[in-house]
Amino acid sequence: MKKSSILGLVVIAIAISVIIATYSKSSTYGSFSDARQTAGELRVVGQLDKGKELYYDATKDANYFSFFVKDNKGEECKVVFTGTKPQDFEKSEQIVLTGKMTGKEFHASNILMKCPSKYTKDKIEVTEAKAKTAEI
Repeated sequence: MKKSSILGLVVIAIAISVIIATYSKSSTYGSFSDARQTAGELRVVGQLDKGKELYYDATKDANYFSFFVKDNKGEECKVVFTGTKPQDFEKSEQIVLTGKMTGKEFHASNILMKCPSKYTKDKIEVTEAKAKTAEI
């Protein structure tokens, strides 16, 4: 075999192993009940329970933030995030948490938020402005 053929096979083998390693470490989506049964990390999608308190005191511990989330199946759980509170957290429509259960709490290592679109209001105002212009 030529050296270029061997090098090509080695590059392909490395690429395949990187792809397999990436997908084997990726967490899957589930609910809080799934997280109780899973030892590894899991992604839970839900909504912030705005009726319950958010706890974040930067003077005592800037890396402790806790709140309550209802997952898509309606189960509520206390979430602890070891990091600073994200900006505009209360305005989020949906939250994707990556983490695992520790006792009765879900310890999140990452938080992704879906916030309301700032462009929706502009579209409504533009539509109303066009309607008023059409009446004149």
